[in-house]
Order: sequence, then C-alpha cells, then structure tokens
Amino acid sequence: MNRLINIKKILTDLISFREPAKTETFILKETQREAELNEEKSQKKEERVKKKNEGVLTKLNSPKGDKAEEKEKGKKSDISSMLSENLNFIKEKFSVPTNGDIVIREFDIIVKDKAIPAFMVFIDGMVDRKVVNSDILQPLMMLSSLDIKSQAKDIAEYIKGNILPHNQIKEVSEHQDVVDDVNFGGCGIYIEGLSVAFTADVKGWQARGVERPNTELVIRGPQEGFNESLRGNTSLIRKRLKDENLIVENLQIGRRSKTPCSMLYIKDIANDSLVKEVRRRLKKIKVDHILDTGELEQFIEDNPFLPTPQVLATERPDRVSAMLAEGRVAIIMNGSPFVIVVPITNQDLAHAAEDNYLRFPYANLLRIVRVGAVFMSLLLPGIYIAITDFHHEMIPTDLLLAIASARERVPFPAIVEVLIMEVSFELIREAGIRIPGPIGPTLGIIGALILGQAAVAANIVSPILIIIVAVTGIGSFAIPNFSAGFAFRILRFAFILLAASAGFLGITTGIFLIALWFVNAKSFGVPYVSPFAPRTSGSFVENVLKAPVWKQEKRPDYMNVKKDKMQPKYSRAWDRSGDSGAEEEEE
Repeated sequence: MNRLINIKKILTDLISFREPAKTETFILKETQREAELNEEKSQKKEERVKKKNEGVLTKLNSPKGDKAEEKEKGKKSDISSMLSENLNFIKEKFSVPTNGDIVIREFDIIVKDKAIPAFMVFIDGMVDRKVVNSDILQPLMMLSSLDIKSQAKDIAEYIKGNILPHNQIKEVSEHQDVVDDVNFGGCGIYIEGLSVAFTADVKGWQARGVERPNTELVIRGPQEGFNESLRGNTSLIRKRLKDENLIVENLQIGRRSKTPCSMLYIKDIANDSLVKEVRRRLKKIKVDHILDTGELEQFIEDNPFLPTPQVLATERPDRVSAMLAEGRVAIIMNGSPFVIVVPITNQDLAHAAEDNYLRFPYANLLRIVRVGAVFMSLLLPGIYIAITDFHHEMIPTDLLLAIASARERVPFPAIVEVLIMEVSFELIREAGIRIPGPIGPTLGIIGALILGQAAVAANIVSPILIIIVAVTGIGSFAIPNFSAGFAFRILRFAFILLAASAGFLGITTGIFLIALWFVNAKSFGVPYVSPFAPRTSGSFVENVLKAPVWKQEKRPDYMNVKKDKMQPKYSRAWDRSGDSGAEEEEE
C-alpha cells in the first residue's frame, strides 16, 4: 500500500506543475552606490565607536572598571597558572608518550635571581631545530640570568619584551591556540605562575623549491611556478605586485585538517561585494578534511553540474598577478601548487599564459587556432556520423565514394565504429599518463600506431575514421585549460549520440541546449558568457582577441571594479613628444 502511495505521489509530481522556490543568487553589481553607502555607514560607525570609547575610558579610570576588566580577562583564559596542570593537559591532548614525534622540553628560567620552571612543546620534523635552540631555548635558559634593565611589571611582559628575540611571538590565553600553532609547525611555551602561554613560528619542514610549471609551459615568459608552501606562494605574488593595497587574508578550512588558506585581492580595485562573497563561501565550508584546491573548487563553485570549470586553477604566479590587477580574487591553499582565481568567463579558458608576452598578431593567431581546436574536439566525430548516416548530399561525390569504399568491409555502423576508436584513444591517453617516466609517452605513440594499423587491417574501422579521431585528439590537447579539456571530452560523446540519432538536427539541438546552460550560468556573480550575454562595453577585439598592449586601457567591464582604468589613453607618451595633451592625459 505504501509503495502504491509513493508511486502515485511521484507521478503527480511529474505531471503537475509547481512553482519553484525563489532563491536569491549572488550577482556582482556596480560599486559606486555601494561605496557611497559604505562611506555613510563607516562615518556613523566611527561616531558610535568614538562615543563607546569615551564611555569605556571613563569606566577604566574608576577602580571598579579595573576589577571588571581583570575579572573578564580571567574568564577568557583557560590556561592554569600551575605548570603541572598545563603539562598534564598537553600530554593528554597530544597522547604523549604514544605519539613518538611530540617533543616536550622542560627547563628553568632565571628571572631576577629566581628559578621559574617552564616547558616547551613542538612536533619533531615540522620545526627548524636551529631556530628553536638559538632563538627560544638559549635566550630563556642563558640570557635570562643577565642583568636586564626593564620597566616590565610582570614576568610575561618581561620575557616577551626582553628575553625572547624571535620575530613572531604571540601571547595566547587558550590551550587550543597553542595546539593549533604546534600542529602547524610552531612551538608552545608554558611558564610556572603565568595564566598565559607563548607560541612562536618556527616552521622548518622539508618543502619543494620553486620549479618550472608542469602544466602551463611557455617559451617566452617567467619560468617560476607555485609549490606547496603557502607563504612561499604569497611571496611569489608579492614579488611581482609591489602594491601596499594587495591584501592577504588568512583563513582556516576543515574542522580536523585546519588547512591554512589565503585570500588575495587588491583593496582599491576589487569589488567589495565580490570579496565579501568569496570570504562568505570559504567560511561556510563545513568539512573535516580538505587537502587541495581541487577539492576546494567543488565546494565554492556556483553550479556543480556545469561541465566546464567555473574557477581558474593555475600554477603560474605571473598569471595570478595579472588577474589580481584586473580586480579578481585569488585563493591559495597550503599543500597545493595550484591557485584558484575567481570569477572567470568562458573566454579565460581559451587563453594561455604565454599570450601576454607575445605580440598581438602572434597571440591572436594562436587564439584562433585554439578556438578551431575546441570545435574540432567537440564536434568533429559527430559531424562525421551525421554526414555518413544522414546527409550524404553535403560532401562531394568523389569523397562520398571514397568513404563508402573504405567502409565497405567494415561490419559495424558508424556510431559503433566511432565509439570503439574514441574509447581506445581515451584508454591510450590514460595509460600514457599513469605509467611513470618516459615510458608513458612512448607507450601512447606506439599503442596508437599499432592499434590503428591493426584495426584498419582487420576491417574493424575505416582509415578515414583514424584520421578524424587523431585530429580530434590533437584538438583536445591544444586546449590550454586542463579541466576544460575534460569537459569537452565528455561533451564530445553526447554530440556523438545526438548525431547518431538525428544528424545535424541533433547536433544543433545539443549546441542550443549547451548555449542555454552556459548563458544561465554564473561564476561568483559574473555571467559565464560575458561579455556577449549580457553585452558589456568593449569591442570584440578586446574581449576575444588580444588588443595591442598600449590599447589595453580598461579592465573588464563585467568585473565592476572600483578603478576601471589600467593605463592612460596615450600610454606610449614618447610617441607624442611635444604634445601637451598627452602629458595632461597621463596626469
């Protein structure tokens, strides 16, 4: 009976129409009005804060205020002033002595002729031992006995301000803060009689150096690529963008992995609503472990079912720097050599990193070739099936007779023939990637030659299909974005099935449906097919092809940045020497 009720409910839901629930999606809007509103809000906030501070100052001047403040501070701290209790807590938290790489070093600090017990905790292999010995242990154990003239009132202030020379010392009042820093390559210091602890950044694990990018090789341009170090990657970007308005916000993602991330943007260029939306999505991720930007991309993208990527993953610092200068936001994750840049459009997937360093005629030629490669990778097998099965009149008679004679002894229909070769080509490509070393490419070449020749000799496929599959594979390799290449490979099989069912009508229907899908898609509030739908300012040359460097005056209009001008109209000022208008324009 319950099954009949469920079937009836399913049929009713399929037949009847229900108005979908209204959901508000994020849209990247203009910033001028937002800036005015934000300015008014900030002024009001400053007035409120000023009044509040005046009230707080009056309270602090009274003895009751001091007692209340001390009481409030006492509530916040969960670190005991007894060293033994803190030591037992740390041993229990890190499962000592079961954990073999946890090091707890106990020692005494001599402060004004008084020995104070203390201990330090860190993880062996994640810290630099030389830094720990020279900057932490040696000052605390040896320099503390010197006669230091200081006005410090308590031991914590005396140690932090006079004994520890390390440049990144933090005073914390929570055990969890110490645990988090120790897990990320820091050390924690507990001292008898203090209800606070100190943490120091002493990271020293083994990391890969800066090497050439593996997936985005260029002939002309920088040869540096990101590695797995978070601070190393941010420094590669700051080395290129020497701008004090470049902001690096630190975040943690993952309840257990606590993976450090950084969100980068240029404060006076990027749209404020875009920055808030990226920050909101990152903070709203609820997951135990996240280890790479490939996982992060799937958590923050707008439409998880769109075949093409909605964020750009790159391992080139120069490309990230150029996109930050356009007003975009970059996300760097510790442990991943790929940096995510948002938002993007479908045009960004067809651009290579080398385009910026080539003269515009060369770059435009390569972009046209890539567009042709996209269409060949996507549609060529489907067009072959449509012509051979439905539209014989569209090809010359001689070519038709040649195709018919080549397929005369092939026992399979065209779609089976195409699917056999496409699946074989995908197997060869996957095997060539997975086999380590130089054997992989060799296997791919030899496997393709042997299988293709054997298939033609056995009359399983026709020779012309071998050419079509090879051209299709070469076209997919010409797509500069790795994830976009996967998307076109998946869609290619859909077009093969559509062509086999309805010929060019099926291919046209597929193109129409994909166009509707892409037009409806957004990447962090930016329409995915911008600047064509909706139409934004800028010519076709500026949006699809590459304009000369001296003509790239404005940032993309669909980004709605705070400053849309990148350079004056006459950036080649030397070419207008003697013209006062050029100097005025530059100013």
